[in-house]
Amino acid sequence: MSRKVTDKAVGNRPARHVKTIIIGSGFAGLGLAIRLSQQGRNDYLVLERGSDVGGTWRDNTYPGAACDVPSHLYSYSFALNPNWSRSFSKQGEIQRYIQGVAREYNVLDKHLFNCDVTGARWNNATNLWHIDSTQGSFTADTVVSAVGALCEPALPDIKGINGFEGEIFHSARWNHDADLQGKRVAIIGTGASAIQIVPSIAPDVAHLDVYQRTAPWLLPRFDRPYTLPERLAFRHIPGFQRLSRAAIYAARETQVVGLAKVPALMQAFELVAKAKLQLEIRDPRLREKVTPNFRIGCKRMLISNDYYPALSRPNVDVVTDGIKEVRPNSIVTKDGTEREIDALIVATGFHVTDSPTYNTISGKDGRTLAEVFDEIGQQGYKGSTVANFPNMFFLLGPNVGLGHTSMVYMIESQINYIADALSTVDRLGLRTVEVKREVQDSYNKDLQRKLVKSVWSTGGCASWYLDKHGNNTTLWPDFTFEFRRLTKNFDVSAYETTTVGTSSNDLEVVAAQ
Repeated sequence: MSRKVTDKAVGNRPARHVKTIIIGSGFAGLGLAIRLSQQGRNDYLVLERGSDVGGTWRDNTYPGAACDVPSHLYSYSFALNPNWSRSFSKQGEIQRYIQGVAREYNVLDKHLFNCDVTGARWNNATNLWHIDSTQGSFTADTVVSAVGALCEPALPDIKGINGFEGEIFHSARWNHDADLQGKRVAIIGTGASAIQIVPSIAPDVAHLDVYQRTAPWLLPRFDRPYTLPERLAFRHIPGFQRLSRAAIYAARETQVVGLAKVPALMQAFELVAKAKLQLEIRDPRLREKVTPNFRIGCKRMLISNDYYPALSRPNVDVVTDGIKEVRPNSIVTKDGTEREIDALIVATGFHVTDSPTYNTISGKDGRTLAEVFDEIGQQGYKGSTVANFPNMFFLLGPNVGLGHTSMVYMIESQINYIADALSTVDRLGLRTVEVKREVQDSYNKDLQRKLVKSVWSTGGCASWYLDKHGNNTTLWPDFTFEFRRLTKNFDVSAYETTTVGTSSNDLEVVAAQ
């Protein structure tokens, strides 16, 4: 049903009303769009600030970009791909897969690309969301934020960095026009992106300085091309690919025991990582520099077969002294050493617990999501809803992240929950749904109780998993199939509701129907 709403408009054109607006079209937003179309819910629109689907896999095109989850698991369960070329896919292949799924399920006509959402606010009088964007204004009964956690690059606050005169760019905004051949290059960071970039560019640059604040734990990357018989089996033997996917899922899920329940069990992984370090780095001084000082799993576990060998190259130096300042053509460390460079790569991660997008979303009391999270921390209910934000759902919201397996599994779990929520709203004639604050508080209290005994709390590290309150508001502290169980159905009794034409809370009546 279309409704003409006179709100802030572009020129004299009134705001366009859409029943459901999805913000973002990575794995999450695209997956929900497909589900809505399958349900016959065609009154929706996906607002995507980029020029194509794909999200992080569209944006992260740096050399060596690849996934650290096996290909067959890092894909939609409803769109298995028998044509993966290798066990761990590279960025380009994943992006082509996402593009192919969007075409196959015919949802591209529901997308508005190059459309950056600049504001979303709830109107108590109309019970609608009002959305401003670079391509006009919209109103919607329901808004779903599918803005991923790894979409807003975090830039380091280093004295003088804005005055650097050479090439400078974030790993997620790689400048392919920059010629690094034969140049003196520095990279700040040793996270998941950096360990892929360093081996990819080290052979071509004159010299590479790797600025390391914290050494990561590395495990072997069991990556290989699939053989022709395997590819034929995936394509032609019924159930073979799904069985392979299930085996990968089960093997990955065993890590939860050590990560979230009995951290002492992570010692087995640590022994493997230490043996790898011993074998691949022979120089005792370099080995000491890159040996982590925290329990494995406390920060994201990384996989690579070529990072340590790259650090051992004669043209690569690992710098562990903190950076004092960046000068127009050099970096000065806190010990006073100045190292001249021609290019600077910033691989310092993303705004995860403090995304700038939180400042653009205003709830029913006028406070932004950033203001709410600043007060209570990044909290939600089942990672999908937040009190004070009626008729708004989140894909990849608080405490949905993983450190061991595919985020696509969690995304599909949330899609189940949101799709059932929309069906429940229609079936019961609801106008608004908003998670009860006490329900949200109880849910998060239970999450933090579980997290206290996890490796992320006991492993002796500080990480981007933690918010400014010291709480882990990023990761899911249990088996993923438990999250799937919790999100199987929309639990309307956990929500304050109003019905069409009614402003009072009809929860007891609705829940009894």
